[in-house]
Amino acid sequence: MATFLHKIGGAAFTRRRLVLLLWALVLGAVGFGAANSSGPASSSITLPGTEAQRAFDLLGEKFPAANADGATARVVLRAPDGEKISSPENKAALEATLADVKGSSARVAQISDPFVGKALSADGTTAYAEVTYTAKDADLTDGDHAGLDGALESGRDQGLTVEATGNALAAPEESHTAEAIGFALAAVILLITFGSLAAAGLPLLTALVGVGVSIAAITALSGPLDLNSNASALATMLGIAVGIDYALFIVSRYRSERADGHDAREAAARANGTAGSAVVFAGLTVVIALAGLAVVNLPILTAMGLAAAGAVVIAVLVATTLVPALLGFAGERVRGRNRKKAAPADTTKPGLGQRWISYVLRKPARMLLLAVVALGVVALPATQLELGLPDDGSKAASSTQRMAYDMLSESFGPGFNGPLTVTVDDQDPAVARAGAESLGTSLADLPDVAAVVPAVFNEAGDTAIITVIPDSAPGSEATKALVADIRAEAGDLRSDTGARSLVTGTTALNIDISDRFSAAIVPYLALVVGLAVLVLILVFRSILVPVKAALGFLLSVLASLGALVAVFQWGWLKDLVGLEQTGPIMSLMPILMVGIMFGLAMDYQVFLVTRMREAYVHGADARTAVETGFKHSATVVTAAALIMISVFVGFVGSHDAMIKALGVGLAIAVALDAFVVRMTIVPAALALLGKRAWSLPAWIDRILPNVDIEGEKLATHAPAAPAVLEPSYAGPADHQR
Repeated sequence: MATFLHKIGGAAFTRRRLVLLLWALVLGAVGFGAANSSGPASSSITLPGTEAQRAFDLLGEKFPAANADGATARVVLRAPDGEKISSPENKAALEATLADVKGSSARVAQISDPFVGKALSADGTTAYAEVTYTAKDADLTDGDHAGLDGALESGRDQGLTVEATGNALAAPEESHTAEAIGFALAAVILLITFGSLAAAGLPLLTALVGVGVSIAAITALSGPLDLNSNASALATMLGIAVGIDYALFIVSRYRSERADGHDAREAAARANGTAGSAVVFAGLTVVIALAGLAVVNLPILTAMGLAAAGAVVIAVLVATTLVPALLGFAGERVRGRNRKKAAPADTTKPGLGQRWISYVLRKPARMLLLAVVALGVVALPATQLELGLPDDGSKAASSTQRMAYDMLSESFGPGFNGPLTVTVDDQDPAVARAGAESLGTSLADLPDVAAVVPAVFNEAGDTAIITVIPDSAPGSEATKALVADIRAEAGDLRSDTGARSLVTGTTALNIDISDRFSAAIVPYLALVVGLAVLVLILVFRSILVPVKAALGFLLSVLASLGALVAVFQWGWLKDLVGLEQTGPIMSLMPILMVGIMFGLAMDYQVFLVTRMREAYVHGADARTAVETGFKHSATVVTAAALIMISVFVGFVGSHDAMIKALGVGLAIAVALDAFVVRMTIVPAALALLGKRAWSLPAWIDRILPNVDIEGEKLATHAPAAPAVLEPSYAGPADHQR
């Protein structure tokens, strides 16, 4: 691997203009595809194979006029204080408002009449109307959203309190200020690390190229592949973070090789052969972890995982081809102004990293125990983890969705915001009708049921819809228990009448998602951790090092989940992250965190331990190898971790609850994994294990190929003669040498 990447790095350095042109063509091609994309990204969530999804699909088939896939909105109207919504003036204002809603878009299919449908509160002050659209929410235009907003405002102008909820409303515009701040912080960290504008700017530039290619490709494919809108956000988050980090490691190694006396081309080739090998295998572990999310069989999670994995692959390709090419353009500027004034290695004052590793190795058992206990304490809140799907109750208090949610809860009861849809169907309409009547009666007797809306049949008469309004809030344990009770009643109905009954709705979908994740987490961990451990055995030619890496990852991810519970459920420091409403952690967050964090944790494991093994392979004893490898990589790993934390923190300002939680969780996880696990637990454990850490059973050693990630073969590789470049490829730095 090192020899192959050495050749790639040298060729990219020499033919840098060609490499730059090829990446420009790739960026232009995917940009053209994005500009001509067939459609916007989807925001829907489907869960194949679950009861809630089967019921949803049944509604789309049996009630086509209802257009189950179409966007919906619920307009809530309240009379002024002390008045009734049914008074002549307020009724006229309500009808005028709903007429404006009807005329706000040609895509509006129908609007219910609150007075005909008896959608009035018991106190007579509040009413609501259901609005259905002929198009999916992702297909609604800015004009459709603006028309609906204008119609709501017209009702307010007539004295009513008018708010709305539903997926037909425009999502709040995302501010990219925080992301820009995170990117700026990354630039400052790079500048401090390298002391050179050219060296600091190069990773930022290549990361932008990689993310540009990734996001343009995702945009181009979002329509044909029905990708979820969160896929691009996650790809951006990871693409920027790993793109900067991967380039950072190669540039840092390039400067080190130049300091050792190699000419620019050979230094770029060697940096690509050594640090580039670490980048390839680190990227491979990230890709394995992200692509492994497909085992959950949740389309939104699969799409997000594959999109982010694609962004990581592009980041690896950019790092191992474009970075060496740009090093050729940058010339001596990458090394900084003080390159000739650097003191000899044996006279330099020990840095913070050197002092830290000396402290850790002085009493490795104590440091190992303290670090493990500290992570265990941080992980304790994870025992109180509650999962759920975000609803309008978790939105900003100033949003129309949240105000509509609160109005409905106040006027119709907390369970009104989480109605359960129960279907009853059979090929024989008589059986379906008998089943619906029987089930409707039994549902009314269940605990925590506020109301049961009489069954509504389709034209064929073979399918009925029964709406059940819980007495408790959507995310409460009582409502979840009610779903279980209804499904138990459905089993009795099948045996008594032969009719089938299914339950769907947000709460039912949430329960099914939680069940799916609970069933998938063990095989997912086994697959991802197993494959990654095999990759790390190949990289480090050791059994104990990969196993220790996996155990350290489990500690850091549990601690990060504990921190998420403390912030998002308990409200600790919620103002710091701009969280207005605490609540359950989104159901897919734990497994998504596991997938992303395993890959990122292995990044630092590969970057840090590779230098340790490199020293060991080149003759150092086990303890000296740990110290030497840490000394060479601690600064750059610290910078890489700080950069990744800065990027993730930039996404904390997102309006999307999942992206905000991911930003917080990943920032905390990277901090814990990089500074506690990789820089404390790893060297302490390796020091205690001694040479046993680098041992491999002979029979495994014989069958494993030697990928030479440490560049052992390059140690005896004669430095290449300075390349005679064609004038068209020569940069200013080339003429100065």
